[in-house]
Amino acid sequence: MLQIAFSPVYRLRLPEGHRFPMLKYELIHEQLLYEGTCTEANFFAPDPADDRYVLGVHSASYVRDLKALTVDAKMVRRIGFPLTSDLIKREWIITQGTIDCTQKAQLDGVAMNVAGGTHHAFPDRGEGFCMLNDVGVAAHYLLQSGQSKQILVIDLDVHQGNGTAVMFENEPRVFTFSMHGKDNYPLRKEHSDLDIELPTGMGDESYLTILYNTLPDLISRIKPDFLFFVSGVDILSSDRLGKLSLSRDGCKQRDTFVFQQAIRHGLPIVVSMGGGYSPRLTDIVEAHCNTFRIANSLYF
Repeated sequence: MLQIAFSPVYRLRLPEGHRFPMLKYELIHEQLLYEGTCTEANFFAPDPADDRYVLGVHSASYVRDLKALTVDAKMVRRIGFPLTSDLIKREWIITQGTIDCTQKAQLDGVAMNVAGGTHHAFPDRGEGFCMLNDVGVAAHYLLQSGQSKQILVIDLDVHQGNGTAVMFENEPRVFTFSMHGKDNYPLRKEHSDLDIELPTGMGDESYLTILYNTLPDLISRIKPDFLFFVSGVDILSSDRLGKLSLSRDGCKQRDTFVFQQAIRHGLPIVVSMGGGYSPRLTDIVEAHCNTFRIANSLYF
């Protein structure tokens, strides 16, 4: 049975002007239940992550400032949300959701987090709606607990996984692969182990050809024993921040291929949602729900 991390705190309400990025989480949950892809038995509610796991990749001073709500105003602006105790609790719960998914994926082959993919969180700072790097924390947890020896992060959000790149720049056991828009945020790119920059306006055929030609060889070369997949749907042509031109079907083909590669190589995979900023919530929710539908159909 597909196991999905979801907590009521994912539905956190924010002041007007900051709500839109949060609405999709509740709607993904509701849509999957409504259509019968999932039942409530598929969903589990994580507890907040233990600080010892968070501190594996984030600095003590940054964690302390987040929990005390004493992050400086400049960083708060870069994060993009007004910081509250509820928002911070939400970050810790989302992060534990991805950690929990690593355990479930080792049993079932796949597990998914309705939120997460917060790849703009650096060891000592946050930006771009990201405060804790859930994939980074979970990857470090696997390494430190001896459950993994080589991890591959497949980041297919339209924005570079800059925080994840810096977090593991000196950790050869985590290979960071980011395929993202060349002309998109962040303006200053970091150095992943493999960065593929895509030109503005790229559509389905060119995008999928690059992915098809890259991922199988990468898995064969890196020989990971665990995969993380950041499945942002901001690659859609409808996305107001994305600058690429993929259709919903193209996005679906992307997800199918990633899952097929995991299955072919017998690799457990944890999926975090990443970004999606189309003006119509329907476009965002449907594209994200496709990721869950594909996983459910391929694995169960």
